[in-house]
This record gives sequence, structure tokens and C-alpha cells, in this order.
Amino acid sequence: MIDENQIRRLERAERMARLMDRAFRVPGTSIRFGWDSILGLVPGVGDTVALIPSLYILGLAHGSGASIGLLAKMVWNMILDWFIGLFPLVGDLLDVGFKANIRNARLLREHLESLPA
Repeated sequence: MIDENQIRRLERAERMARLMDRAFRVPGTSIRFGWDSILGLVPGVGDTVALIPSLYILGLAHGSGASIGLLAKMVWNMILDWFIGLFPLVGDLLDVGFKANIRNARLLREHLESLPA
């Protein structure tokens, strides 16, 4: 059963994920992007700095009792997101579509919802 602490952690993870991956919309389209994409435009350090909020989401998952397997999936998403962002322009465009933080928040939600009542 999900306790109140886990619900608060999930809500914080989802809030951070939205800020990082879906905070803004390209006018006239359904394309959404967030601070992760904006930070990724800064050559050399932007994608690495964008890992800090991702690590926060990972910490919230750990504090919610996520398994090592789930945490490993989340780390893999973070590594892919970081690696994709290393490639100038093409990586920035691909980064808009990958949305590792949204993926990780969704993994956490699915995990918590699958816990026995």
C-alpha cells in the first residue's frame, strides 16, 4: 500500500519531471520541452548540470522504496539522456523527444501503483 510519504515523493518527482521535460510548448504545435532542453544548449556543461534534477528524482525514488532494478532503469534513462545531449544540435533535438525525467517519474508511479494494497 502506498503511504503518504511515498505519495508526496511521487508528486515532487512528477513536478520536477514536468519542469525539466514539459514546462514549455512550441507555439502552434504539440511539441513540449523543458529546462533540460534549454540547459542542454549550453555547450559542454548544460547536459551535465541537467543531471542534478534527474538525480533528485532518483533520490525520491530511492526514498520511496524503489528496487535496485527500478533504480538501474532510471539511471539508464539518465545516461541515455545525457549521452544524447552531448551531440550539438541533433542531440538537442533528440533530447526534446526522449524526456528521461518524465520516463523516470512514470516508472516510479507504475512501481508505487503496483504495490499490494
